[in-house]
Amino acid sequence: MIMLLGMMLGGPVGADIVVVVNEKNPVTGFSHRELVDLYMGRNLHFPDGSLVYRLDQEPDSVIRKDFYRSLVNKSIGQVSAYWAKLLFTGRAMPPQVLNDNNSVLSAVRNNKNAIGYIESINLDNSVKVVARVN
Repeated sequence: MIMLLGMMLGGPVGADIVVVVNEKNPVTGFSHRELVDLYMGRNLHFPDGSLVYRLDQEPDSVIRKDFYRSLVNKSIGQVSAYWAKLLFTGRAMPPQVLNDNNSVLSAVRNNKNAIGYIESINLDNSVKVVARVN
């Protein structure tokens, strides 16, 4: 019943979130701490030194809410306030916001340095999973 209700409201309840990179990217995985550092602007580079092109989902999306709750145990409002401080000081830029899972998949497919998160049900063989959230 809960699963059916979740599907009627826009998606499965408790869907796994996967963090993906381009299939040609040499990275094979990220720890939870490394993901926090990437998505909170503390580290902007892959281990090989290349700049990371971080991708985010729409602020009002359930997947973004679930991702940040699982990653840093913060609400979207708290994450936005964090980024507002960093932007004000000029220390870092937030990840690029894209519309949905398909937009993130497309961007990751087309950019070797992109990293993004999607619901696992949207996963295909064109990208590489480097972490799971939830």
